[in-house]
Parts: sequence; structure tokens; C-alpha cells
Amino acid sequence: MARTGDAHQGDTDSGRGSPSDGEPELDDAFDRLVSEGEIRLHRPWPTLIVTGLLGGIDVGTGVLAYLLVEHYTGSTLLAGAAFSIGFVALLLARSELFTENFLVPVTAVVGRHGSLRALARLWVVTLAGNLVGGFLVAWLIVRAFPSLRPTALTAGEHYAALGVTLTSFALAVLAGMVITLMTRMQHATDSIGVQLVPALLFGALLAGGQLFHCVLDSILMFAALHTGRAPFGYLDWLGALGWSALGNLVGGVGLVAFLRLARVPGRVADERAKAS
Repeated sequence: MARTGDAHQGDTDSGRGSPSDGEPELDDAFDRLVSEGEIRLHRPWPTLIVTGLLGGIDVGTGVLAYLLVEHYTGSTLLAGAAFSIGFVALLLARSELFTENFLVPVTAVVGRHGSLRALARLWVVTLAGNLVGGFLVAWLIVRAFPSLRPTALTAGEHYAALGVTLTSFALAVLAGMVITLMTRMQHATDSIGVQLVPALLFGALLAGGQLFHCVLDSILMFAALHTGRAPFGYLDWLGALGWSALGNLVGGVGLVAFLRLARVPGRVADERAKAS
């Protein structure tokens, strides 16, 4: 009888519905991440491309707000708060930023609900779409608001001047960490109202703190380049893009995603067992 009871208890502990790591709220959040991550990884090409483009356009809207507020107030902090409009648009319009995919699809891949090849496809296409959409909006901003050109030039120069240094890499790591933490907080609840809070707070921190984020900083550098007076070129932008993307990846995946997954080893094992 004792052996039968032990076996039954073992079956219960290994089931999907059990709080295998002792914290049911973490299990629920993990389930949300796996479910949405699987959807993102298996999107058809047209949907994936359009989602990335829209993400760049939405963030570009935040850049417009950033430049307007900085132009009229001279305050980077106030401009950062205004930039949060872009993150609100990302959330409510259901578009995606490249760095928002450092937690959700990675969780699905770790749980064996997707492949590394699918993850690489998602990252490359989303980043490319963000940049194309952001490039277009940056051109529109410079053409529609000639008065913003000096502000755009100064903002773009700032990120171009960071160079490939330990300081700029640290800023990029922090940017990846901030965005991925925002993503994790938003997936802790189904309430849109609650999800808006981290969008506002972390958007302001990212832009107001002038962290080195590959998409945001690229759009600002594009705007400076579109003025025709930027003291840097597209090769300089490309170098900044690669360096910032690497730092974002380290901060988002290394400092947030993997450590968060380490808190739910039982749920990870459950999902891997299901997949196999």
C-alpha cells in the first residue's frame, strides 16, 4: 500500500497542473510565456514581416514624441517619458520589438516547443522589420518637422559617439535587461491596464536614461542621417547596431531570461517531457 501511495504521489507531482516549483504564480506565468512563444516561433513569413514593420513604426511614433518634447523643453527625462507612447502602441497594437523576443520565444525553445532555427528566423526578421519601419518614420519626421532636425542631429550623434567601448556595452546590456524585465512583468497578468504600467515606466527609463538599445538608437541615428548633416555614416550606424544588439542580447537573455527560467526548473522539465 505504501508503494502504491508513493507512486500516486509521484504522478501528481509530475503533472502539468501541479505547482512543481512551489510557486503557482510562477507556473502560470511560465505557461503564458510558452504558449505565446510557440505562436511567435511558428508565425508564417508574411505575418512575421508585417509584425516587425509595425513594431518599427510604433517605436518611431515614440521617437517623434521624444524629439518634440526634447526640442521644446530641453529635458531628456521628460522626452523619455513622452517616448513611452511608443511602448504603449507596441502593447495595444500587438506589434513587436526585436528585444521583446528575448524572453517569450526563448522560454518556448527551452521548453522544446520550438527550434533554435525558428528563434533565429524570428530575431532576424523582426529586427530587420523594426529597422525598415523605423527608417521610414525617421524620414517622415525629418521632412514633416524641419524644426526638429537640430534635435534629431544631436540625439543621433550621441549614440554614434558612444563607439565600441565597455561603457557603451554596459549601456546596451542594461537596455536588454530593462526591456526583457518589462516583458516578464507584462506576462505576469492578463490585465491590459496593469500591463500598461511597465510599458510606461520602462519606456521612460530606456529613453530618458539614454540606454543603448539597437532599435531605438538606430531610429534616432536614421533621423540624424536624414538631415544630411550627420558627422557619421551608415557604416558607423552598422557598427553601433551590431555592438548594441550584442549587449541587448546578453542583458535580455543572460541576465533575465535564463535566470528567470532557473526559478522554475520543474516546469521546464514538465514541458520538455511533454514535447518528447
